[in-house]
Amino acid sequence: MRFFEMLLIVFNIFLFGWFIFAKNKSQRQLLIGFGISAIITLLHGVIEGMRWQMIPAYTMTVVPLVILASRLKSKPEKRVANKASSVKRITLTALAVIYSSVAVALPLILPVFTFEKPTGSYKIGTVTYDWRDNQREETLTPESGDKRELMVQIWYPADATAEGEGVKYHSNADVFAKAYGSMMNLPKFLFTTFGYVKTHAIENARISNQESTYSVLIFSHGFSGHKNQNTFQIQQLVSHGYIVVGIDHTYNSMVSVFPDGRVANLISDDSDSVAQLNQTNEIWVEDAKFVLDQVEKLAKADPDHRFTGRMDMQNIGMFGHSFGGAATTQMVMADSRIKAAINMDGVPYGKRSISVGGLKKPFMMMTADEGTDNSDFGGFIETIMTKNNDAAHNKNYWMKFKNMMHYGFSDSYLFSPLYEKMEGVDIREAHRLINDYSLDFFNHYLKQQPFKLLEQNIGDHPKFTLQTN
Repeated sequence: MRFFEMLLIVFNIFLFGWFIFAKNKSQRQLLIGFGISAIITLLHGVIEGMRWQMIPAYTMTVVPLVILASRLKSKPEKRVANKASSVKRITLTALAVIYSSVAVALPLILPVFTFEKPTGSYKIGTVTYDWRDNQREETLTPESGDKRELMVQIWYPADATAEGEGVKYHSNADVFAKAYGSMMNLPKFLFTTFGYVKTHAIENARISNQESTYSVLIFSHGFSGHKNQNTFQIQQLVSHGYIVVGIDHTYNSMVSVFPDGRVANLISDDSDSVAQLNQTNEIWVEDAKFVLDQVEKLAKADPDHRFTGRMDMQNIGMFGHSFGGAATTQMVMADSRIKAAINMDGVPYGKRSISVGGLKKPFMMMTADEGTDNSDFGGFIETIMTKNNDAAHNKNYWMKFKNMMHYGFSDSYLFSPLYEKMEGVDIREAHRLINDYSLDFFNHYLKQQPFKLLEQNIGDHPKFTLQTN
């Protein structure tokens, strides 16, 4: 709950209680109470923005005014304590408790959530691109001649002097609220809260000169996800000196919004065919290759002079969640530019099979304990964890989270604490673990820094188990 939301609700509940229980309330006192509540409401609206979850609290703001107006119109009457007035007071008290509970519950259940402040020394800048691959036909639209077009967001270490308001989590909040509602078969208005959520990234900030170049990480979202669905993780990595490139896999993402206003909605694929899923996965792999080609062009000659010579293209990693994790696994095998990768709970889709002997590059699986009992998934992980000929330099790791669910690897559970309660996940703690071990993995294999966590914590722990080959 945001500061002025909390202040308004607490003050209005106090005002409500005072009205019910205090004796000899004057019109002047009621007017002062209304005035203070109105000022808090105004500050909340201007600074934070008003939202429908606060309607009960807004209603409490006008109660003193209504009471005052009714008192001014009515003639003073002699009050007589009797059984009827006691019943009236009890009834008012019960209604006040119920109403106050609703006023508190709504903004708590559907909060304007915040992202924890990244622990790294860098501020965060961000810029968005619309890239069209003229070499590939778009296969998911009926029109012939359409080319594959992707929205891509890049986050990067920003200069220490960079100032500005954090960009919104969703710049097109109305479009995304509609998309969330459509995907989950719920009313759109339940998701309007996303429009108030802000990140720690500053748009178009100057890139930091603290280091000459920064390692690059490609991020691939889950099926029906979006390029910034792992903002909790992306911001942490960038704050520690990485450039992260997030891809919207058009028509497989929740929704893609292009600069000219065009909207590409999710095209659901209800097919359970492994062949079809493998084919879709290959499209994502080609998306990642194309984006990496474009990133190489930016590194050589950025028209905006931001990334020219600032990207360490010899040390590129990739990470992804769910279907994006599967695409990440395929990219490790398909593209020599990827030096290390993390798959977060992604099942083994893709046309390239992992031969016994494991992956030939540093690789890490992060899984939720609720999904690894699947025999196919288990066999996939077992194959990955088989020792390879160069295990001393290219180890594979498997981090299995206890009391974890599939969507805990994304921002999804931040939407409402109800998710955590229903699924039994401590999402903030899970996110910190994901961040700490992702950073340690990439720091070692892309920046040649010594391990601080991975090799030191092999084995079983209260929150996770960690294995290596």
